[in-house]
Amino acid sequence: MREPTAKRKEKFKSVAARRQLDVAIILENITDMHNSAAVMRTCDAVGISRIFLLNTDESLKHKNYTVGKRTASGSRKWVELSYFTDSAACFKEVRKYCDKIYATHLNSDSIGLYDCDFTSSCALIFGNEKDGITEETLAYADQNFVIPMHGMVQSLNISVACAVTLYELQRQRLREGKYNHADLPTASHQELYQNYLDRHQKQNYNKKVERKG
Repeated sequence: MREPTAKRKEKFKSVAARRQLDVAIILENITDMHNSAAVMRTCDAVGISRIFLLNTDESLKHKNYTVGKRTASGSRKWVELSYFTDSAACFKEVRKYCDKIYATHLNSDSIGLYDCDFTSSCALIFGNEKDGITEETLAYADQNFVIPMHGMVQSLNISVACAVTLYELQRQRLREGKYNHADLPTASHQELYQNYLDRHQKQNYNKKVERKG
């Protein structure tokens, strides 16, 4: 089985070292898998590898959650997707990694995006394209926030809203030096690096088998 080149190994190491392992994204009842794939691509770009797909809508629970390869542009291999149909189970798992949960939702207690502190361990909830986040799921949020908008339309596509939010998160974390890791800072980052090496080996093996077939 072919070993990754030294350059490829260095890329894996660099990416793994800068992963923000105390951040997670939660997508609830997303109906368009192109949106989910676009979110995955943005998550990979800003160094987030945990995405929770929560499906609480009974009419959608049998939906095929296959994320399009073209839209994801290869990022599917480098992020971790977890699927849930039960909110309590989902947020029990989320709390293992994240201390504070933010939800994109407008109410009397909502704060602006730029008033959120994304430098600490956190998870971000984004809801259904039409109906937003359910009341059941909102109950798990510690804070609601809104993205400032000044046009006639007061909403953004889910993947765009997520991208805007994640780049603000990245801006804050860059300022705090949370991406400044020349080496693997924790055992979890080292484990992730090894996982990337294993995925690379598996991918090459599968390609070899396909050519033989």
